[in-house]
Amino acid sequence: MLCKIAFGNVRRAGKDYLVYLLTLTLAVTVFYAFNTISVQVDIAGVSAQNSGVGELLGSVISGLTVFLALVMGFLMVYANNFIMKRRKKEFGLYQVLGMGRGQVSAIMALETLFVSGAALVLGLLLGLALSQLMVFFTASLFKTQIADFHFFFSLGAFVTTVGCLVAIFLVTLIFNLRVVGRARIIDLMSASRQNETVKTRNPWISAAVFLVGLAAIIVAYVRLLHDGLPYDGQPEAMSAFLVTTLIVVAGTILFFFGLSGFLLKALQSARGLYWRGLNMVTMRQLAAKVNTVSFSMAVIAMILFLAITSVTTGMSLADTMNNTVERGTPVDYTRCLVYWGSRSVGEMNDNAAYYGNDTRYAVADGPVDMMEAGKNDVMEPGTPDAQPFDLASIAGEWVQVDTFDSTPRGADRPVVTLPELCDAVDMPLPAGTETSDMTTLGLAVMTESNYNEYLRFHGMEPIDLGESGYTITSDMGATVNDVYNKVLAEGVELTIGGRTLKPVQDRVPEDASTFQNAMMGMNSGTIVLPDDLVTALDLPPYYSYLMVNYANGVSTEEGDTYVEAYRTYGDVVNDAGESIAGWGTEATRTYTYESTDTMNGLISYLAIYIGFVLVVACAAILTIQQLSGVADAGANYRILAELGTSTKEISHSVLAQQTVFFLFPLLMGVAHSIVALSVIIELVALFGGLTIEGTVGITGLIFVVGYGGYFFVTYLMSKGMVRDFVRVRASE
Repeated sequence: MLCKIAFGNVRRAGKDYLVYLLTLTLAVTVFYAFNTISVQVDIAGVSAQNSGVGELLGSVISGLTVFLALVMGFLMVYANNFIMKRRKKEFGLYQVLGMGRGQVSAIMALETLFVSGAALVLGLLLGLALSQLMVFFTASLFKTQIADFHFFFSLGAFVTTVGCLVAIFLVTLIFNLRVVGRARIIDLMSASRQNETVKTRNPWISAAVFLVGLAAIIVAYVRLLHDGLPYDGQPEAMSAFLVTTLIVVAGTILFFFGLSGFLLKALQSARGLYWRGLNMVTMRQLAAKVNTVSFSMAVIAMILFLAITSVTTGMSLADTMNNTVERGTPVDYTRCLVYWGSRSVGEMNDNAAYYGNDTRYAVADGPVDMMEAGKNDVMEPGTPDAQPFDLASIAGEWVQVDTFDSTPRGADRPVVTLPELCDAVDMPLPAGTETSDMTTLGLAVMTESNYNEYLRFHGMEPIDLGESGYTITSDMGATVNDVYNKVLAEGVELTIGGRTLKPVQDRVPEDASTFQNAMMGMNSGTIVLPDDLVTALDLPPYYSYLMVNYANGVSTEEGDTYVEAYRTYGDVVNDAGESIAGWGTEATRTYTYESTDTMNGLISYLAIYIGFVLVVACAAILTIQQLSGVADAGANYRILAELGTSTKEISHSVLAQQTVFFLFPLLMGVAHSIVALSVIIELVALFGGLTIEGTVGITGLIFVVGYGGYFFVTYLMSKGMVRDFVRVRASE
């Protein structure tokens, strides 16, 4: 009997459950589709090229799904608030007719179960279809070919999705049972007459609050554009960023808090427009609603800002890495050696003495032969197969690039720094370089002969600096290279070591500036000087890079297997047994590509996944708010109908109100995102550039499907509710 009643209620109250069903169905769809990522990478042929990427993506997505399920659970509770508000009188009537609270609770549980079951079925069907399509997106993302596409069903994704749905169901059920269990019958029966108390504010005060909020937002924008992001974690920068964040949050809240008054005064000033049709009624109702939901609108605007920024930045960053990795992997294998500086040597010796360590540290007299130093590494240590790391056994051609510290021994300042070059060409210091090595330590220095060895290794023509020439190399992005290019193009003279130098090139040789395999630019600026000048300056070594191509007959797989085998790293010492350097990063071309693909996939999927769920959450909250408002204003709409207002005019009034509530948070989120993205683009441009043109379509599609879809559903449901209100009055 109870099942029959519950099923009949779901059929009869289908409109009330539509938002709940739609949101839950979308949740199930994306939960299942994105949790099949490990299967998708197998079908797309990614695992054959990059083993382990499927497991990594799958584990990250699974963990994120649990978090998003919690968000959706609380969202479903909010959605149920609308349903319960509409049906409290019905539940009270059940109890008046003799049903116990346990029976009423059972009916509610069954209704929730029926709707959740329907959402599970619909969501899984859509999720199955979406997951098949995502295989092609995965293949495109990882640049692979699908050799054996076939329909698949992931049991793991199904279990995860059902588990999340059960959790959401239980949270919703507990909330519903508490509402019925604590409410008195008289409260349930009179729920339709218990409207929220709305305090009307003075329009002039509201308008003033609106302007204050707008001014605060503008101040926050100016501060962010001036200060930038606290990328280096400095306390002063973090404090300034925190203040900026608080200002924009407070400004957003005040903006929406006073929005109704501002719109009301603006419309009242145009009296012909204010008194036309239902504009006056629309504005009065809009003002009353904004009074109660101003804070939630501000929160929604901030969440939409996070969604837009995360999707756009994530997808654009992935595209940037994908475009720069080819130039950033010039050889089969690279290895770096970092030399200790004078300051670090003193600190390390003090620490060694404090901890009783026998190791002593010193500044190197000159660069170390990395091929020979690498033989101190031990492969398969502690086993009978232990042997020295003999890189020469698999190497065909190689070159060692040595760079020097820009500060001569015994001196206290570099011979050339980025700020000095910026001043010379009247350009601002690029964002993100304020505390970088090229600013504080100066540009690295390289000898002409060593650079020519590097050029010949790559099959390029050597350069001739003569007695008074220089050039600058860099594989960074446009913000830094634009400075170097202008310095070279304008022939800026530099006085180094008492010698006046002029550039011999008119722009940075970007194709001859990469010294190690990496996803993004790592050479932030190296000045190439005549050999005798570098010797006269007495510069300590800074970094050495070993660039190796495998020998003929050694396949990429064989070479990669050899250099990636487990080994212990030997000490790099001078003749006195003092440590003068430490091994830095090493990477194969294959590993760099695989890492880029993994990062691209991870960032892209997380950006789309998080962005879509956040958009759906915001849109669902707005939908529920607007439907609740329409339900509360039912009596007003009946009065308007009695006064001769057509249903079409009332529906247009409702549409105007809902457009404001959906559009203004979106516009605010877009405005916040534009300012934030301008700062992010400028910062990321330091490493190779960031463009958002290619991701605008994806971001727009997410908002059209998610946000626009909910707006359309909201209006259709509201239009039906208005028609019901008017029809009920007409039948009386």
